[in-house]
Amino acid sequence: MKQHLSHTPGPIGVFDSGYGGLTILNKIREALPEYDYIYLGDNARTPYGTRSFEIVYEFTLQAVNKLFEMGCHLVILACNTASAKALRSIQMNDLPGIDPERRVLGVIRPTVECIGDITQSRHIGVLATAGTIKSESYPLEIHKLFPDIQVNGIACPMWVPLVENNESQNEGADYFIRKYIDQLLSKDPEIDTMILGCTHYPILLPKIQKYTPKHIRIVAQGEYVAESLKDYLSRHPEMNAKCTQNGSCLFYTTEAEEKFVESASSFLNQQIDVKRISLE
Repeated sequence: MKQHLSHTPGPIGVFDSGYGGLTILNKIREALPEYDYIYLGDNARTPYGTRSFEIVYEFTLQAVNKLFEMGCHLVILACNTASAKALRSIQMNDLPGIDPERRVLGVIRPTVECIGDITQSRHIGVLATAGTIKSESYPLEIHKLFPDIQVNGIACPMWVPLVENNESQNEGADYFIRKYIDQLLSKDPEIDTMILGCTHYPILLPKIQKYTPKHIRIVAQGEYVAESLKDYLSRHPEMNAKCTQNGSCLFYTTEAEEKFVESASSFLNQQIDVKRISLE
């Protein structure tokens, strides 16, 4: 595959299993508006959170390869499940054979790096998909940097479907949002910082805030990932030179275009054009 990839500069790729990565893309474009981007949502196969490690890895690698074929030298996995279950394998095992000069980055590490400065009680809560919770990626990464912090997590299996099906603002969503927050805080009442460990969850932020005690800081990932990417590009001029800067953004989905446009436009507060592609 290596020999088929273009070496001319190209856009930055942003991948998610569905719409959630748009919350990351938004913040990245706010911080780095001059760059070109390709957003790829695997909406046809969402959610990833309940799938096995093997399947998430397989699907994520397909998406990364597709973005490489489309000219990206740098790909952001704007999906916690993919970052937890596939990122390390792709970085260690696949990139050397595909093209050792290309890079794939995730969203967990940038989120974790900020936590030490935020929590006062040193008790952290993580709300995420079943896959991310099961992977224990957040406790592992947090304890590498901050061994004194206690981490508790709760899987929120209904939250992604609420977002993907445009049900997030309906009254029925309140039950499931309150349920998982209450479960988390009952595990550890000393939690003062809550990580939204899925890129879909900022869409639910108004309701999450409604059921979260006021003293608890809610950490959404977008701004931290954006700042981390900005820092990465400044520290790696060789990669920065491979990222084109015309301020454009293209959208691709594995689902029907109309469905993506309807949902994505509401997240982005703008009308977009999207093309359907297959990853298989």
